Amino acid sequence: MDRFFKLKEHGTNVRTEIIAGITTFMTMAYILFVNTIFLGPGGAGIPVDGVFFATTVGAGLITILMGLFVNIPIALAPGMGLNAYFMTVVLSSGGAITWQAALGAVFISGIIFLILTVTKVRQLLLVAVPQSIKAAITVGIGLFVASLGLKMSNLIGANLSGVTDVSATVPGSSINFTLGDFVHSPDVQLTLIGLILIAILMSLRVKGALLIGIIATTIIGIPMGVTNVSGLSGANWLPTFDNLAVGQLDLGAALHLGLFEIVFVFTFVELFDTFGTLVGTATRAGLMKNKEEGEKKIGKAMLVDAVGVSAGAFLGTSTITSYVESTAGVAEGGRTGLTSVTTGILFLLALFIAPLAGVVPSAATAPALIIVGVLMIGQVKSIEWDDFLHAFPAFLTIVLMPFTGSIANGIAAGLVSYVILGGFNNLFGKNKVKIHWLMWVLVILVLARYIFLGSE
Repeated sequence: MDRFFKLKEHGTNVRTEIIAGITTFMTMAYILFVNTIFLGPGGAGIPVDGVFFATTVGAGLITILMGLFVNIPIALAPGMGLNAYFMTVVLSSGGAITWQAALGAVFISGIIFLILTVTKVRQLLLVAVPQSIKAAITVGIGLFVASLGLKMSNLIGANLSGVTDVSATVPGSSINFTLGDFVHSPDVQLTLIGLILIAILMSLRVKGALLIGIIATTIIGIPMGVTNVSGLSGANWLPTFDNLAVGQLDLGAALHLGLFEIVFVFTFVELFDTFGTLVGTATRAGLMKNKEEGEKKIGKAMLVDAVGVSAGAFLGTSTITSYVESTAGVAEGGRTGLTSVTTGILFLLALFIAPLAGVVPSAATAPALIIVGVLMIGQVKSIEWDDFLHAFPAFLTIVLMPFTGSIANGIAAGLVSYVILGGFNNLFGKNKVKIHWLMWVLVILVLARYIFLGSE
């Protein structure tokens, strides 16, 4: 084992790596419950058993592959933000787009992702898009996820002024956001309890704070009548292979022109999200000290990550991607792939707790979504707010995601506004702006999408 993972060379040992792997799993395990909320019957509509199986097996196998093939302490699972977007795509279509078709779109984005990785175009995209927009994408997704948590928990609601038909499209000025009913709603009360609890655990730097918070909030919800444990009576704790979504993706429907945006968003967002996670984690683990060797590992890690996208879609879940929570394991001393292998094995063993996934109420998972938003919004410090050329596109990218309920709208606004401002700067300004040729291509694609497919 020492020879395979080169433990001594990386200044670590088996015990340290296993502890690091357990730590990473503890910080990521919330996805087992949250993914069921997004993709399950209450979200995109995939059977609970199917979502749980795809999440555990997909995360487990791809994380193990990362450890064995790349020898790097990075774990993967269905990505937050992208699973929320997946749910939004299905629900907002009014039945026109099935979850099978959405899985097909994810699969296609994985193939594109793989091609971009092998041809190294992926790295070119990362050079073309300004750092401020890349950071803003992460921030915007964080706010988007947090807004979903606030809505699903009823911590915030909306009043429609002067509107009698709630199904009608209304102007934004008619919408007034309000606080939830803290006095009479047990759901809102439980969410608030969970939010405070997780925040306290996070401030105390407790490992696995999100998972501990979800479990504790679920238990507190039993006497409050929010958590329904009746389904546990007589439940089968052995892994069940009924109602799986394996192989049920619909590629034919996904190839329809109307799903171009979906494929584009899954591919585009994954590009930037993964790059930041891989480079950030590898740097923190000291793997970039040797730049040449570090870049080789990052390249191989990108390949595994790309495979995970399509593999996840085949198994029945949204995009499987590298997790920034991997840094928790690195902080515990994880330096090699043995950390990832340990995390992957724990995900596979999680198949034996499947009945619990259906018990956890949305009031227990919503606080975790809000906290994830807090973690993701930290990238706002990477934006050059003193330079309006960067500040304005970044601002549009961030605010349009939660306010329009679309990650695509935010990215599109950021790209187009940056090119417009940069172009006028080059024509009339003293300080010339370098705009990569690929940015112009992306803007043309974005404009074509809205012109021919509309704003929906």
